[in-house]
Parts: sequence; C-alpha cells; structure tokens
Amino acid sequence: MIDLTHYPVVVLGGTALILWVAARLGTTLRRRYPIDEDTRQDYTLVQGAALTLLGLITAFSFSMASGRYDQRKNMEEAEANAIGTEFFRAALVPADDAARIRALLKSYLDERIRYFMAPTEGATVEISARTAKLQEQLWAAVLGPAAATPTPIVALVVSGMNDVLNAQGFSQAAWWYRIPPSAWALMVLTAFCCSVLVGYGSRGTRATNRVLLIFPLFTGIAFGFIADIDTPRHGVIRIAPQNLMSLASSLPPS
Repeated sequence: MIDLTHYPVVVLGGTALILWVAARLGTTLRRRYPIDEDTRQDYTLVQGAALTLLGLITAFSFSMASGRYDQRKNMEEAEANAIGTEFFRAALVPADDAARIRALLKSYLDERIRYFMAPTEGATVEISARTAKLQEQLWAAVLGPAAATPTPIVALVVSGMNDVLNAQGFSQAAWWYRIPPSAWALMVLTAFCCSVLVGYGSRGTRATNRVLLIFPLFTGIAFGFIADIDTPRHGVIRIAPQNLMSLASSLPPS
C-alpha cells in the first residue's frame, strides 16, 4: 500500500483541495441554515477555538517531524564518528588483521553513504543486504584478534566495532520512525472541520468566497512542509551524509 505522506507535493495539493471542498460545504450549509446576528458572536468564539486547536495539533506534528529530522542528522554524525574511530583503533591489532578491518570499514562506509543517498526505500534493499553481510565480516574480523590476544587494548577494538554496528541500528530506527497515520488522520479531520466552520461563518459575498481559498491553501502548505521534513527520501528537505562523505575523503588510501 502506498503511503501518500511520503510525497509532500501530494499532501499539499490533496489537503488544499479537500479543505476547499470543505469550505464550500460550509457555505452551502450557511445558505440552508443561516446564522442570525444574535448568535454570530458565540459562533465566532467556537470558530476561534477550533482554529486554535488546529494550530496546536499542527505545531505538535511539526515538532515531531523536526525532532525526527534532527535525530536522523545526529545519527548520521554518530555513524561517521564511530567508523572513523574504529578505523584508527584497528592499528591496535596485528598488521594483517588491521588491514582487513580497514578495508572492510571502507567498503562499509561506501554502503552507508549509498544508503543515505538512495532515492527510495526500494533502492535500499540491496544496500541493506550488502551492509548486513559486511557487518558479519567486520565482527568476524575483530573476533579473531580478540580470541588470539584477549587484552584490554584489543578489547578497545571490539568495543569500537560494537559502536559501529549499534550506530547503524540507531540510524535505521530514526529513518523508520515517522508521524503515525493516526496523527495525520487527526490533523486532516480537524482541518476539515475547521474549514467547514470557516465556510459556514463567511458572509457570502464574492470577495469572501475568494478569501475562502486562503485557509485551505495555507493549511495545505503547512501540511506539505511537515510531510517534507518527516519523509527522509522524498521532497526537497533531505539528509545529506556530509559527515560520512567527509570521512571517506579523509581516510588514507589502501
């Protein structure tokens, strides 16, 4: 099943269209059940409270999305630090083992860069398979020296490799966790009701009907922006593996 929230442009356009239809529904209800001037003030209070609630829900969702975005950036930095540290710790084991560990780490680093640069989740399937295989080889490469020379110094290399593997798991989790569908449903439902209220409370003039386009458009832009931040591989705002690429360019040649 395609998750439409992965596509910010679809979220923007779809939300704006749905909310415009809701506003027109509100104007239709107004013509059938007009508001008398005695109750308009009370209606305005209810409308303002509903719009405030929508603002709070939207702000909360934006906070969730921006938090995940920051987490993905931090995890990318943590991965680069772990790989770089382990690359230099490899000097603590015998030369042959160190050369193997460093060669595997370079290949592993290339795969991590490819993962961050992949345009879609489908493109990461083969990358993830190669990454898992390299992780097995990396762990086996440090277990040999650790079994042959179980010293505190060699334990640093094992600990560093454990950090490399853990960093990948934390980074993967940060890319999976997004705003849940139930939160999106609540946002859209609240916005739909607010749009109906805006249309119902309008005066019915031509100028007012044109103004009714503003609320759906601005709300659609807000929802599209949230979706853009929340999705790692679509839209304009993405995580570039700057730290990983900087590390790859700084490592000495084999």
